[in-house]
Order: sequence, then structure tokens, then C-alpha cells
Amino acid sequence: MCAFPTSRRLKNVQNSENEGVIVLGATPIGNLSDASPRLKEIMLSADIIAAEDTRNFHHLANALGLKINARVMSLHEHNEAHKLSEVLELAKAGSTILVVSDAGMPAVSDPGYPLVAAALDEGIRVTAVPGPSAVLTALALSGLPTGRFTFEGFLPRKAGERRKRLDALLHEERTMVFFEAPHRVADFLEAAIEAFGADRQAAVARELTKKFEEVRRDSLGELHRWALGGLRGEIVVVVSGAPEPVAASIEDLLPKVAELVAAGTRMKQAVADVAEQFGVKKRDLYEAVLAERKVSEI
Repeated sequence: MCAFPTSRRLKNVQNSENEGVIVLGATPIGNLSDASPRLKEIMLSADIIAAEDTRNFHHLANALGLKINARVMSLHEHNEAHKLSEVLELAKAGSTILVVSDAGMPAVSDPGYPLVAAALDEGIRVTAVPGPSAVLTALALSGLPTGRFTFEGFLPRKAGERRKRLDALLHEERTMVFFEAPHRVADFLEAAIEAFGADRQAAVARELTKKFEEVRRDSLGELHRWALGGLRGEIVVVVSGAPEPVAASIEDLLPKVAELVAAGTRMKQAVADVAEQFGVKKRDLYEAVLAERKVSEI
């Protein structure tokens, strides 16, 4: 058994002996060696452990050589609303409550967000023991831009709803990160091709940090052909953002101004409308329109 001094009693987490606290603990996403010393310490010293799956939690504790003395209760998507009041009351009574999901950080596409929101509303302290993240790991390994990204989680299972979500991301310039079940990856990639085009670059990461970790980087079209063969394991899909739109030249916009004027719009208003739509300076466009008129009058 791994021994950690319980006398420390989470001095890095709690402010006082009488203050309850809810701690979000990040668990390994694959390799159990990624469990941090702080996670092990609070697994031993917490009063209550709220786990997404109690069996998985006990498996983790046994694998880490830890003997858990805390009360272990389930907290998952199907009972979270029902359990909220109980967990909040325990925290108000001074308990240290560790919240863990099956893998990664709770509240990120896992149970935890409603609890955090409710605890903050009640003035209960919430903190975290950070650690492994499938989102950041896949993003870092994707080879795609990491400076700005958006996490979209799991998309709807129904094809129409999934396509609607993807269509809304057509002009998203940030790198996009998605979770997907292995048996639906091919369908997801097919829908992504319809929304973004087959040439959009992407990466499919599976079994991150595990023995058979694999990150396939290619166009959406090539990744779809590969995924048709079937995939196993936990999947994260990373898709590059839309390319920045090419700024229209003033000369390209002159016909658009002419169309509006021909339709009855005053020239100054037509210039203002087109300049605003395409993000050019109104004065520059107006001068170009006048210059073109002078040329046509010669």
C-alpha cells in the first residue's frame, strides 16, 4: 500500500478544519502511472468520494495500492440531480468530498458541472487536483494549431442534429476538439466532410497514453476511408479551423456597389453597405467608385 501522511489533511486544499470543500480530481485517461501524488493523497484523506462509477474507482485505488477508508458514493449523469442536495449538505457539514470521473477531469463531458454550479451558488468552496486531460493531450499531439481552440465534446447522435452543429462551425477559425464513440467515428467524419470539405486537415487520436496509442493525422477524406475499417478504444477527433477569409480587394467590390445603385440605392449608401459587409474602409471604396466613374466618362 502506498503510504501518505494523513496528518497533512489536505493542507493545500482546505482552509480550516471546519470548512467543507469539494475537490475535482483528475484521474488517468489511460496509463495509471499518470495519477499524481496529490490525487493519491486526497483519495486517502477525503471524507467522501463521489465517483462516476464506483467499481472503476475501486479498480483505480487497488491498482495504485491504496486502501480507501472514505465512504464511496456514485455520482453519474443519471443520478447527479438527485444526489446534489446530499453532496452539498455533506460539504456544508465540513466534509472534504473528492469528485472523480472514470477518466480525466470531472465536469468536462463528464458528471460534475451541475454540482460545481450548485456548490458555488451555496458558497461552498470548490477546488481541483489537476491532471490528465484527453482534450489537451489530443490537441497537443494532433499537429494542428494549438494557440486557440474550442472543445465541442460529443455531438448529437442523430444525423440531422449532428449536421446542424457542424454547419454552425463552418466558419470557426479555431482548432476544434470533439469526443466520439469508436463505432460512430466513421459517421462523424462523413458528416464533417459534408460540413467542412474532404481536404480539411484533422487528427484522430485513440487509446491515449495506453500501450496501443495511435494518432492518425490526415485530411478528413483520408481519415474517413481509414475509419471505415473500424476503430476501438477511446476516441478524440481534432479538426483544423477554417482558413482566414481572404480580404476582398476594392476593385472586386466595385460591381457590387454598381448592382446596388442600379437597384435604386443611393451611391453613398451602397458604398457604406458594401464596405461594412466586406470589412473595407468606406472612404477607400468611395474614392474607387468615383475614380471608376471618371474613367467611364472619358
